[in-house]
Formats: sequence, structure tokens, C-alpha cells
Amino acid sequence: MRAELIFVPAPGVGHLVSAVELAKLLARQDHRISINILIIKMPFDYGVADITQTLQNDAPERINFVEIPSLDDTAMAKLMALPRMSFHDAFLSSQRAQVMDVVRQIMNRSEDSRLGGFVLDMFCTQMIDLANEFDVPAYVFFTSSASFLGFIFYAQHLKDKKDQEIFELKDSDVELSVPCFSNLVPAKVLPSVMLTESGSAMMISIARRLRQVRGILVNTVLELESYAIRSLEEDESVPRVYHLGPLINFKKVEQTSHCEDSDEAVMRWLDKQPCSSVVFLCFGSMGSFDTKQVKEIARALELSGQRFLWSLRRPSQEKEKTELLKDYEDYDEVLPEGFLERTSGIGKIIGWAPQMTILSHPAVGGFVSHCGWNSTLESIWCGVPIATWPIFAEQQTNAFQLVKELGLAVKIKLDYRQEYLAPDKSSELVTAEEIESGIRCLMNKEGDQMRNKVVTMKDLCRKAVVEGGSSRISLTQFIDDVIDSINQRSTST
Repeated sequence: MRAELIFVPAPGVGHLVSAVELAKLLARQDHRISINILIIKMPFDYGVADITQTLQNDAPERINFVEIPSLDDTAMAKLMALPRMSFHDAFLSSQRAQVMDVVRQIMNRSEDSRLGGFVLDMFCTQMIDLANEFDVPAYVFFTSSASFLGFIFYAQHLKDKKDQEIFELKDSDVELSVPCFSNLVPAKVLPSVMLTESGSAMMISIARRLRQVRGILVNTVLELESYAIRSLEEDESVPRVYHLGPLINFKKVEQTSHCEDSDEAVMRWLDKQPCSSVVFLCFGSMGSFDTKQVKEIARALELSGQRFLWSLRRPSQEKEKTELLKDYEDYDEVLPEGFLERTSGIGKIIGWAPQMTILSHPAVGGFVSHCGWNSTLESIWCGVPIATWPIFAEQQTNAFQLVKELGLAVKIKLDYRQEYLAPDKSSELVTAEEIESGIRCLMNKEGDQMRNKVVTMKDLCRKAVVEGGSSRISLTQFIDDVIDSINQRSTST
């Protein structure tokens, strides 16, 4: 008997790539598992179309990609008129009928298999009702950390039990006792996504739905987040947590406009640099800064005298919609006059960056990062310490965790925030002196203890994913749960 799992990833590059890595892991671990990954197309470009074919070509047997038909223009126009936070929930809810039809078609073609359950992205919990209609378990794939999972459960508890709203604590000096954190959490590092009324309502709604599923699959490692995972396991109201990470895509996922020749030029430049001498600056697929902030970063790099590789992206010109960042055609339009000439011997500026390839290079000794969870896991896997510069989403909480909870990073900022899609409306200017201080701490001898911790954690993460490791054991437990659920339903019928 084969168990068919229905994966519903959120329509964003980071979420899709992580979901595919999980699917590959499951399919390779057990021949009884087959997976159908449903691709939901948003009305604006999240970059998913560019990478789906690449991911499909690299997927092993028993993984099938299925595109969900788009809504008609009239229905889509009504959804597009909604506020941003309302749109996301309404759009995914509107896909349920199409998903239902597709899943029925899949099962009608699969005579020798049984439906094992739905694996839903943390932002696709609207589909839990579909799992109930098929009378199969719903699981959620949580692409952020176990600590952030615990935080949204905490925020839901405050709302539902104490009638207290997290977003009302914005900019306060309050420190919170959050069960998944061993330290008090300052309100100033609360996740940006929850500091508006609409964002908080969305995440609390997700937390409520998460309590309804059979299990939560988290892209993390027991040895990395042991305190948070134990806290979740001790909470009887939280479903079973499976720690399956780190889920990392080791092959480049290209943008269609990207040129591989530029990657080769970057590698050739890194090959000429001494071991662990280069600081890499990269702020993710959505991270960019206005011209004034770019100049401060440039000045900091000059003041530090540090070898650097900087992924510098142009902010989105469309304030009302999400789109992938573009590369600059001429860096001189945003950099200080003469900067490129003065730093030509020690630095290199690039556009889109093959991040995992760069972090894996022995010349890279530090990473100035936005602290997205995927980037955090990649950096730890490569043994590269981080200087934290969060921007939005849950990155502030990740930065706090890395610096204060785990001792795996130094701070440039913990509480920097940028209005989503509006880098010209950031909360503050981070000065060259602050950035230089963080880079020096990251790269100089004073950071040796932290670097040693990162190397130790790198080794623990790599052991976790091999036979007998904590993540491999948790993966096997999840597969056993899926098969046991099918057997129980077969017996009851």
C-alpha cells in the first residue's frame, strides 16, 4: 500500500522551496510515500513560476507537481479589491473548491494508494476543512522556527484568555515571559508581522487553526531549539511537533533573468581571498534599502577595512504589490562617489546572490543577514556566524533568539523595522558606526567564542539529519503516524 500526501505550500519562493525539500526527504526515506505538490498561482508575481520547473526537474520519483486552475477574472477582481491582509485569507479560501476537485482526480488515478493526509503550509490553514471532508489528518508545515511557533501560541493565549493584544505593545518597554524563550522577550523585538491589528489577527487565527491539526512539522533541529521544542511538547493543547530540519536546498534555484556567468565571477573572486576573511551582506529575496541607508552601509565597509561581498538590490518600485527585487544597472547611482574605486581591492558588489554557494565558500567568515529562518539555517549549516539586521516578518524575533538565546550571532540591530514593501519608510537610519561595530565584532577576535559555538552547532545540525540523528528519527515517526492513521481508518471501515 502507498500513502498519498497532498502538499499545499504557500505561493512564495521560500515556502515552496522548503516544502519541496521536505517532500524529497519523505519520498527518499520511505518507498510507501508518494507526494502531490499543489501549485497555487497568485495574481501577482512571487517568483514561483520561475522556479517550479527547476524544482520539478530535480524532484525524485513519487513527487508530482499539480497546478491549481486560476480563478476567473471576475472573481479575482473582487479579491484584489480587498485590503492586503484580508486578501491573503480570502484568496486561499477561494481555492478550496479547485483543490477539492484536483485531489479527487489524483485519488481516482491512484488505485493502489490511500490518501494519507494533507501537509499544509502555515499560511494555508484554510485547507484544514478539506482534510476533514476527506476524513484524513491535516498536518502543518511550519517554515519558521519552533520559538516563533511558540510565540504565536503565546499571542493567541493572551488574546483569548486575557483579552490582551500583542500589537498594542508596539514600542513599549514591556518584557514578556514567553514559554518558548528562556529570556524575557522585550516588546521592541516582537515580530513585525504581529504589530499591526490586521497582522496580529491573521497570526492569531493561524494559531487557533494550528491547534486543530494532527501534527506540526517544523523546519528546525532539536539540538538548535531544544528549549523551545521542550516547551511545545509540554503544552498539552499543542499538537505533536516533528522537528525535521534543517531543510536546505543545496542546488541553486535560479531566477530566469539571472546569468550563471556572474556566479562564476563571484566564485573566482572568492577563490582569491584568504580563508574566513570576507563578510557577506545579503538581505533575502525581499530585503532592500533606500539610498541614504545604502550610503551608510558603504561608509561602514570602508571604515572597517574588511573584505566584503555585498548583494545590493534595487527596492521595489511598486508600493502596492509584491514583486521580486531587481538588480541595479549602475551601482554608482546609490553608492558614495568613488566608493567602487576605493574598495576595488577588497570588496565586490553583486546583484542577486547564490546565497548557499557563497556561504559554503571557505573565504566567507561572516554573514550580515536579515535573519530570515531559511537564511539562518543555511548560515548555521555552513558554520558562518551572523550579524543581525532584521527587516520585517518574524525576523526581529529570530535575531533576538540568535543573539540572546543561542549566542550564535552578534547584533547590528535587533529591533530595526521596515514598513513592508516600503524601504523609504524604515523606522530609523542605522549609522555607519553601528554597522562597522557589528562587522568588527563579527569578524575580529572578540567574536571567537561565538564562532566556536556556530561551528559546534553546525556539527550537531549535520549529525541530526543522518541515520540515528534527531531529525531523521522525527521524520520516521511522522511517516509511521501517517501509515498508522491509514491502517486505523481501514480497520474502522
